[in-house]
Amino acid sequence: MARLLLIDVASSVAVLALWYLVFSSYNRKKGAAVLRWVQSACDGKGRITESRWLGSSHLQARLYFPSHWFENARVSVRFRPRALPVQWIISCWHRQKETLTFEADLGGSPAFHLEVVRHRWSARNRGSISATSTEREWDIYQPAPIILTTRSHWKQDASAELNALMSSRRQDILQVRFHPESPQFSATVHLQTLSDPSTASGFVSALREIAAGASAHRQ
Repeated sequence: MARLLLIDVASSVAVLALWYLVFSSYNRKKGAAVLRWVQSACDGKGRITESRWLGSSHLQARLYFPSHWFENARVSVRFRPRALPVQWIISCWHRQKETLTFEADLGGSPAFHLEVVRHRWSARNRGSISATSTEREWDIYQPAPIILTTRSHWKQDASAELNALMSSRRQDILQVRFHPESPQFSATVHLQTLSDPSTASGFVSALREIAAGASAHRQ
């Protein structure tokens, strides 16, 4: 009985080890592809200087840009934890997406804290069907930003940053942060959006436009 139990334990360990090796390798191959997407997105205006793995599902890479662009720039890529079965199942259950976060300093500390989360469009079905089409008609609305602030009086300090974010909606940016401390600027996107070359090519430009709003505000 003890011998059978020992065989079962050894088999389970071997299966888990094989699982870890296979899916760690998968994430690393995908990570190499992501680095190529990032390099392509830089469009010759920046380059990857080094990269490292912080676990089987977390890749980090440092970027170099001209001094008038970003300082201390880096990207942090979060993959699904495929190499760890329990965490992978939980990730799938919660429908967690793989993301890329760009972080950098702006050459001057912003005088405010700002966090913008999930920019979306909304639509309302009018419930009617036109005579020339079998599809329902929709009214499309562009909602105004909803701002939560700890100030008793809002002075619209971040209007330039919000306008830049609104104009970059096609980049599917999930979150943008400005902080006086380093990293002073960060932006998060779904990883899959960078797999499209046309979208990836405008990613860095979109980040530059948003960051430029903070630079203009400091001036």
